[in-house]
Amino acid sequence: MRTTLIVLLALLGMTGQGIGQESAIYTHAQRKYQEALDLYNNKQYQAAQTLFEEVHAQTDDPETEANSAYYIANAAVRLNQLGADRLMEDFVERYPTSIRRNSAFVDVADYYFENGRYPYALKWYKKVDQSSLSRAERERFDFNIGYSLFSSQKPEEAERYLQRVSNSPKYGSQAKYYLGYISYQQDDYAEANERFDQIADQELLEEKLSYYQADMNFKLGNFEEAIAQAKKQLPKSDRREISELNKIIGESYFNLGQYENAIPYLEDYKGKRGRWNNTDYYQLGYAQYKRGDFEAAVSQFNKIIDGQDDVAQNAYYHLAKCYLELDKKQEALNAYRNASQMQYSPDIRKDALLNYARLSYEIGNPYEPVPQVLGNFLERYPDSEEQSEIRELLVDSYITSRNFAGAMELLEENRGYASDETFQKVAFYRGVELFLSEDYPQALVHFDKAVSTRANPEFTARSRFWKAESAYADGGYEQAIAEYTAFASEPRAQSLEEYKGLAYQLGYAHFKLKQYGPATEQFRRFTGSAPSGPAKTDAYMRLGDSYFVNSSYQQAISAYDQALASGSSERDYAAYQKAMSFGFLGQESKKRDELDAFVSRFPNSSLKDDALFELGNSYVQAGRDGDAIAAYDRLIREYRMSSLVPAAMMRKGLVYYNSGRNEEALEVFRAVVDTYPNSGQASQAVQTAKLIYVDLGRVDEYARWARNLDFVEVTDSELEAASFEAAQKQQMQGNTSAAERAYEKYLEQFPGGSRRNEAHFELAKMQFAAGDKDTALGHFKVVAESGTGEAAEQALTRVCEILISKNDYPAALPYLLQLEARADIPQNRTFAQSNLMKGYYGQKDYTRTLNYAEKVLSSPGLDDRIRSDARLMIARSAWETGDFQKAKASYQQVLEIATGGTAAEALYFQALFQHREAAFEASNASVQRLAKDYAAYKEWGGKGLVLMAKNFDELDDAFQATYILENVIANFGAYPDLVEEAQKELTRIRAKEAQRNASVDPQGN
Repeated sequence: MRTTLIVLLALLGMTGQGIGQESAIYTHAQRKYQEALDLYNNKQYQAAQTLFEEVHAQTDDPETEANSAYYIANAAVRLNQLGADRLMEDFVERYPTSIRRNSAFVDVADYYFENGRYPYALKWYKKVDQSSLSRAERERFDFNIGYSLFSSQKPEEAERYLQRVSNSPKYGSQAKYYLGYISYQQDDYAEANERFDQIADQELLEEKLSYYQADMNFKLGNFEEAIAQAKKQLPKSDRREISELNKIIGESYFNLGQYENAIPYLEDYKGKRGRWNNTDYYQLGYAQYKRGDFEAAVSQFNKIIDGQDDVAQNAYYHLAKCYLELDKKQEALNAYRNASQMQYSPDIRKDALLNYARLSYEIGNPYEPVPQVLGNFLERYPDSEEQSEIRELLVDSYITSRNFAGAMELLEENRGYASDETFQKVAFYRGVELFLSEDYPQALVHFDKAVSTRANPEFTARSRFWKAESAYADGGYEQAIAEYTAFASEPRAQSLEEYKGLAYQLGYAHFKLKQYGPATEQFRRFTGSAPSGPAKTDAYMRLGDSYFVNSSYQQAISAYDQALASGSSERDYAAYQKAMSFGFLGQESKKRDELDAFVSRFPNSSLKDDALFELGNSYVQAGRDGDAIAAYDRLIREYRMSSLVPAAMMRKGLVYYNSGRNEEALEVFRAVVDTYPNSGQASQAVQTAKLIYVDLGRVDEYARWARNLDFVEVTDSELEAASFEAAQKQQMQGNTSAAERAYEKYLEQFPGGSRRNEAHFELAKMQFAAGDKDTALGHFKVVAESGTGEAAEQALTRVCEILISKNDYPAALPYLLQLEARADIPQNRTFAQSNLMKGYYGQKDYTRTLNYAEKVLSSPGLDDRIRSDARLMIARSAWETGDFQKAKASYQQVLEIATGGTAAEALYFQALFQHREAAFEASNASVQRLAKDYAAYKEWGGKGLVLMAKNFDELDDAFQATYILENVIANFGAYPDLVEEAQKELTRIRAKEAQRNASVDPQGN
């Protein structure tokens, strides 16, 4: 068009007409004015403008002044100066009688026209007084203003002016061309053809019309003719038209089903203003799909985002097919889901939903529960021939997604959906799930359903075994023994892994019932056949205990030796029990040697205080008072928090007393009373001290001392004893409420009673068992703070449990620290350390968190759940402190043993670390596993989806990235931070895609 326009303008002779010719009035002797005029005519506008401004300021001649103003404004226009329009308007206003007024409008308009600034030209053309124009000037004016309107996208106004010159010898062909083009743009192809046919200018016909004829034939569906016309026009077209002609040829071949021919032309299309739209991407993608080039097809289809029409539905459907061909099932799932949610093609919608349901079953679904997807298909297409298949998948989906509760509910309402064998498996796995969540009564119910179904001998036997395990865990040891025995008689039992540990389990059940004879028999049977390992080592330990309780000390020693030899995590316990066994055999010297060796061999053992105590007692028995006192002193010095300290002090005092060292004995007894006034040893110390005072004749001194002791009330002692025994009697008879009232009455009457700690402890236990943990907490605290005895440790443990159950770690931490320091039972110490770890993590004290996590991991015989928690705390703390390598390694260790939400978290971080290492495909695989195996943990699933979207963005798959983010925004409203992150990512990706796809709205509107 511009080439023709230049020719047209040249023909018009528009070279500053009316500017270079000056009449005599302008050529007077004013040399400066003439010099300025010469500069202007030579197009030296800046210099001319400067001189005209001088002339304008100095002249007294009105006409010279007006002409100077005119040229100043005209030069400003040509120099594109700011305010040029204003200067010209000022000229018109100040010199209304100037003969240059109308020519000024035309001149400025023509200048803008010549320079292609048509909106500016229109502004000035509209000021022109058309009645003062000559015929030739009027034709030029009509064409110029018509073309300016055409170029300014005002075709209806343009048509009115172009019609006026459509028969002009000079402008007619050009006018008809643009009139025809207007009809073409308005899709009035008949009118366009008629106008084009009237054009006489052959050069114009050759240059332009083949393109429009090709396009019109394409739009009329004459694809063969469109291809011929477009190919004819290609060699003589400019870059923009070449792009459009390629589009016409490519799309014509596409519509003819000649996809191989279409591809190179579709690829050469450059788009509108350098951007394609969704239809462009779809056509090239579909052509590549038909050719079998699925990778290439995906790279086109996946650029179609935010599509809401039949083209988009078709694209997403075929995108899914391409992904399946490339074995990218997660990506196919998303594409099928999108196609299934669109209404444009019912057939595509159904097939997409069917494939979406199948894939959801196969690989999991991060957006909605798989059973829900399958159920939606059954509900939407109840008469579909795929009903039977989908029902089977529905049942299996509950199983594969570990939603056994949902599976049981479905099958108990629709037993026809699955076989008895499937029902039995679901009942079994639901039972296991309940067992792991420690709901043992309900686990028993489901294992019983599995047993009663008896469809599969293996699952019948396994259900028997786990029914026994549930009974055992619930404290029903007699029922457990009966079920273990029934399990052993099942036909398939001996082939199962569970059978290998049967004797071990039976041994423990008898052990819990204190049936040590049968326990001994079972543990001996297990140790005789079991392979080396923790279970066998533990069985030796319990075998030793069973022998020990039955006073078979020699056999106990042998069993403990076996446990020691096999590397038991309870080596210190075995060594201690072995030493005690020698003592009960009367081999005191051997006992002392073993205890002495124990103290050296196990310096950090929780039993070291027990060993020192027993060592002291043994020395007393041997008459070696000095060694006994040394042992007691060591215990008192090194284990000040031990519950054995009061007893050791008491034994030390008795050694002094029995050897006649009364003053030293009194000193020790008084120390016992002062330090441990609530202990049983305090009362004993008072009684023994009384004997010494009596022997020494210092009864008054005793009376003064005893009078200040609130727990020594000789006159009330019998009443106190009777009150406490009454409460005990009610408790032993099972009258819990009466027992509680009696203990409370005892504490009310005897607040300083010698057995007040026992009363608090029994009250606390009953209230805890009844679920009244808040009330129990106060009583447990009293006992815990007494600091002595086994009850104190149990009470301290309960205090910690109750506070932790309230998630009140700030209050729990001091008690947990006490429990760690005072616990004799290893499990209690591990419990304290594990929760100290969690408590410090909650306070963001990551250094202490890491320290306690390491302590927990160093504990022997650690349960996988506790080990997993410790690894998790290490991973989280390392992440928070920026030690990403340690976090990565720890999360990997967590993943190896974790279950549930912990495993979901570890799997998310595995995906995150893979993303950070640019392993985007591997990261997506981890997120896919997270979605499939841990669908119940929705927040981690949502975080994984956002990460997956980022991975797809890095892989240049805009469809997957935006689709996933849109679904996070729609389905994760319960997690506003997650939605905010997803929205931010979606906005960023849309803005990026809008730069290459004209169909994409950056705002998503």
